[in-house]
Amino acid sequence: QVQLVESGGGLVQAGGSLRLSCAASGSIAGINVMGWYRQAPGKQRELVAIIRSGGSTEYADSVKGRFTISRDNAKNTVYLQMSSLKPEDTAVYYCNANLRQYSFTRYRDYWGQGTQVTVSS
Repeated sequence: QVQLVESGGGLVQAGGSLRLSCAASGSIAGINVMGWYRQAPGKQRELVAIIRSGGSTEYADSVKGRFTISRDNAKNTVYLQMSSLKPEDTAVYYCNANLRQYSFTRYRDYWGQGTQVTVSS
């Protein structure tokens, strides 16, 4: 079994900062891409940022320059440092990992349970 456990969400005022963490655990043979997605009420889930095993990153235009994604491969953990937060960043943030378990030959996507981020104006 594989689990992705997120932490670090909460309530913050506009202009503030938060740091999200997501740790993957279980019988993990390798992790390819890790990332963060978010879903606001009434909207579809959208990509926030991804980071590949080699360290290359991609960001949604709406968060470029404000959010930074990083990962610790030894700990199977991905982080999202969020700064200059805006009310429109309010959403449930989901961690995603494309990984392979020892008992399988293929990589597949796994999701965390989500953590709420609320930015007040």
